Amino acid sequence: MTGRIVYADNNATTMVAPEVRDAMLPFFSDLYGNPSSMHLFGGQVKKYVEQAREKVAALLHADPSEIVFTSCGTESDNAAIRGVLAAYPDRRHIITSRVEHPAVKNLVQYLGKNGYRVSEISVDRLGRLDLDELREKLDADTALVSIMWANNETGVIFPIPQIADMVHSAGALFHTDAVQAAGKIPIDLKNVHVDLLSMSGHKIHAPKGIGVLYIRKGTHFVPYLMGGHQERGRRAGTENVPYIVGLGAACELAMQTMDEEQTRVQQMRDRLEREITSRAIDASVNGDPENRIPNTTNISFKYIEGESILILLSEAGIAASSGSACTSGSLEPSHVLRAMGIPFTRVHGSVRFSLSRYNTEEEIDYIIERMLAIERRLREISPFGRDEMHAQ
Repeated sequence: MTGRIVYADNNATTMVAPEVRDAMLPFFSDLYGNPSSMHLFGGQVKKYVEQAREKVAALLHADPSEIVFTSCGTESDNAAIRGVLAAYPDRRHIITSRVEHPAVKNLVQYLGKNGYRVSEISVDRLGRLDLDELREKLDADTALVSIMWANNETGVIFPIPQIADMVHSAGALFHTDAVQAAGKIPIDLKNVHVDLLSMSGHKIHAPKGIGVLYIRKGTHFVPYLMGGHQERGRRAGTENVPYIVGLGAACELAMQTMDEEQTRVQQMRDRLEREITSRAIDASVNGDPENRIPNTTNISFKYIEGESILILLSEAGIAASSGSACTSGSLEPSHVLRAMGIPFTRVHGSVRFSLSRYNTEEEIDYIIERMLAIERRLREISPFGRDEMHAQ
């Protein structure tokens, strides 16, 4: 590998922002008290936890009392789904989509093998949800609908306000996994009637190991973790104070930089995919070109292996991925791209680039240059790819 590192895998995780790190440091040394303690030393720490809660709530346009700190997005997803099902034991139907993150997809599949009826809503070739199918699947037995706000592999944004209204009209509750959306696009929970929402700190430049579950006031919910009284009895366990403080700082930063995310970062993303798809031998973008989070592009290269592309990109110092970090060790093709009906010859050659505000135009130039060279190199050793190249 070269000495240079160009990080373009921000949907997997982000670097901890310097401001976030600095906010956290005192809570590893001087301010180490337990916020649940009655004495002053613990009480002064609790103040910072509540300040962080207010910052998270401000990012989501929620009430601070609706914010529950968890360990990660996966815990938040599990707590939301299991908590609603426990609160409504007589309802045995769950609806989700065919392109959910494994944190939702695998849990719902497990529940489907253990007494629940599961419906998975289809998407079209651009990754857009079939709302007519969702409307048809909703019935009196539906306890919960769980649909992600934005897809982690393609960046496609789902119409969450419309879905929420549809779900509530049918008398069910609605959960959304907003791990990839929070901090990148505006979320206003005062005006979008989501019942439960999950987010994760390490996607917005906070550390790994801290997440949030939003629970709207009045929502019936049975805690997933039971024990102490922390988080108003909704999530037991001593609060992870340094990481909670870090998440608060990251949310504050996200509010300050969201305009940059939707302008400069999106412009870099657009140039990256435009240059690659126009100059490559056979490359195409997967997902809705008009309705994506601003940092994400998923590009397929026909007849060449995505794994080989990623290895050669890594050797060039470029970090990218083939999809979810939670499935990157699997040789199975992307369930998201398969659900979209992407041809097998392209699914295996898909690469996701996900940028952040820390990327530069120079880095985009480098990715374009190396990616085009890698494509030609791999086509030279692939019989199908060689035919494509010589046909041009």
